[in-house]
Amino acid sequence: MKHLKLKMSALAVLALAGCVENPVISDARADYRDMSRPELAVDMRVEGDNTGAAREFPVNGNAQHYRAYVQATPNERYRLRVTNNSGERIGVVIAVDGRNIISGKQSNLRNDERMYILEPYASGTYEGWRSGQNQTNRFFFTQASNAYATAWGDTSAMGVIAMAAYPEKPRLPPPPVMHGNRMEAAPAAAPMIRPAPGTGYGESTWSPSHSVDFEPVGSPMEKLFLKYEWRETLCEKRVLPECRAVQPPRPGNNRFWPENGGYAPPPPRH
Repeated sequence: MKHLKLKMSALAVLALAGCVENPVISDARADYRDMSRPELAVDMRVEGDNTGAAREFPVNGNAQHYRAYVQATPNERYRLRVTNNSGERIGVVIAVDGRNIISGKQSNLRNDERMYILEPYASGTYEGWRSGQNQTNRFFFTQASNAYATAWGDTSAMGVIAMAAYPEKPRLPPPPVMHGNRMEAAPAAAPMIRPAPGTGYGESTWSPSHSVDFEPVGSPMEKLFLKYEWRETLCEKRVLPECRAVQPPRPGNNRFWPENGGYAPPPPRH
């Protein structure tokens, strides 16, 4: 069985956002409009055990900050298939309902979080929450009240599968090692061994992995957000083509999927 690669360590780097004049602001409250899915350097798909590839409805065409709705099926076990279409070694931080799928901690998709590593043009399949070096507990769609994140008291990003892809910093060649009068390259380091939907903590499955050295760059090359909803909710939001005659969506409160116009609210007690 193929072993999954996890990042062993990384430097914490802060990235500052630049300012631009006349920014273009998207309105998350606008009615859904059909659009083409962009080609992504690092792609992620949701696949159900019984339903296959989940129906996906792009919200934007931005390949560096892609967003889409995904249709969830109650009680369906699912996996995330991530494909590295680039020629670089990539680390991917993945969060389900706002929780890192390796550590289980609240995620902000930073480069100092635990991540899976993909070689150039490789793919990986992630079936659940990593609960040990060689096991995961399956993802499955359930009520938000039964979700893994809810058990930790965290509903701040419920119903969103998020990924940030980080290229690896350029590697320096290893220093030469002297053996008598000969010089040899240093050996490579050995790898170290109807309510809203949510994702549950399912049964344990065998999933071998090992740790490797990987130092990511400071800022991700790409972020991807998939907002999964029950079919009824997608109808209410007029996302499904067969349900475009229903009422507009109601505003939500989700830190990974804002639907309030995207503007800064007044501070508390203001």
